[in-house]
Amino acid sequence: MLFPDELQVNFCYFKKKHGKRGFMKKRKLGKNGPVVSAIGLGCMGMSEFYGKSDDKTSSEIIMAALDLGITMLDTADMYGSGHNEELIGRTLNNYSGELFIATKCGIQRKPGEYARTINNSPEYIRTSVENSLKRLRRETIDLFYLHRVNREIPLAESIGTLADLVKEGKIRYIGLSEVSVSTLEEANDVYPVTAVQTEYSLTTRDAEKELLPFLEKTGTGFVPYSPLGRGLLTAKLDKTAVSAEGDLRKFLPRTGEIFFEENMKTVNLLQKHAEQAGYTPAQIALAWILSRNDSYVPIPGTRHNKYLIENCKAVEIRLSEETKAFLERLFTQGSIHGERYTEEGMKGLNS
Repeated sequence: MLFPDELQVNFCYFKKKHGKRGFMKKRKLGKNGPVVSAIGLGCMGMSEFYGKSDDKTSSEIIMAALDLGITMLDTADMYGSGHNEELIGRTLNNYSGELFIATKCGIQRKPGEYARTINNSPEYIRTSVENSLKRLRRETIDLFYLHRVNREIPLAESIGTLADLVKEGKIRYIGLSEVSVSTLEEANDVYPVTAVQTEYSLTTRDAEKELLPFLEKTGTGFVPYSPLGRGLLTAKLDKTAVSAEGDLRKFLPRTGEIFFEENMKTVNLLQKHAEQAGYTPAQIALAWILSRNDSYVPIPGTRHNKYLIENCKAVEIRLSEETKAFLERLFTQGSIHGERYTEEGMKGLNS
């Protein structure tokens, strides 16, 4: 098994062998999308939702990720009410290396509250893009998503505004987050959507029914968020961790009090198999996503260097047919108990 200290040694070896960019592989995000690192870095937890964090450590993790060869950073204007974008902007203010930043707009929240509204109006989109550019300290946003879609606002107007922003050089590619196939089809009629972001992991496979076949058919890129099941698939969660102040997982059915122990029984079986194969459960979970399609770019988040290195090593794993079959048997429909989240449950963050 590759323990953290061994992973660090391997990192140094690959850095020496391959140069500053580490050992990270690359892949094309969809048929007509950009070439980015095979794994990106989700930065949301550096601002909120997963307990306390500090900017110094977060900046160090971002720079370490780039040093390992990660080029794609994922953020949104609502993460920390702009704090996440500002953090990235400050950290990378003088960075001149390869970089691909994806951000989003569409969810409006009051600072410190979860209660939200969805705004896709052209005016709001334009204002959001300008504000994100300032916070990120960039002239162009590489990939800009509608974080959620409000069907009360004509989608053609929202996508049309994004298309105009592409022409103006404010954004390079258009993305959508958590959308249905019908919404994606409607959006593509106005302007090609480069990538779709949706929660996807061994614990959350709803997208396999309709969305993923459609993305493959159309050549649209896919960015799975929470690829480690909000930490569940690391096998490192315990009740103390998920009950920390500011951690949303205590309000989510799968990691909350009701189903946590039951779901950990399944994860413990994954951990046992992973150790026998010489890997960690997180590495197996990420390697599984990477093996599903060569245009999937998962964006696990972390605030710890040893886990960052561990996640990056997943690009080198080739799962055996035995392991793939085991995962299909273990993570069947209903094997993970509870919904991935509920609006009512997450309102607990406001208390």
